[in-house]
Amino acid sequence: QVQLVESGGGLVQAGGSLRLSCAASGRTLGINAMGWFRQAPGKEREFVAAIIWSGSFTYVSDSVKGRFTISKDNAKNTVYLQMNSLKPGDTAVYYCAATDYGPTVTGLYDRWGQGTQVTVSS
Repeated sequence: QVQLVESGGGLVQAGGSLRLSCAASGRTLGINAMGWFRQAPGKEREFVAAIIWSGSFTYVSDSVKGRFTISKDNAKNTVYLQMNSLKPGDTAVYYCAATDYGPTVTGLYDRWGQGTQVTVSS
């Protein structure tokens, strides 16, 4: 079983930056990709970014492209989401997730962290 623990959320002013971390532990063998999702109140969950666990492929959604970057440190079993030029519309709970399948097959992410709140004030 894999445990995913997010950290790094908080309150930031518009234009500011945050870096989220997702530490994976337990049975990480078999994970193909890690992803970041977010969900704002009253809205559907949105796929934000993904990265191949043992490769270099990354994906970032159009809504955050140019502002958010996903990266990883395999030695630390940790995935990061660097968020720059934050906007109030980025306010959401951000979740880390893992999948054994393709990084952009969002329906097959089946291991999830507890989420971390990001609030961007105007």
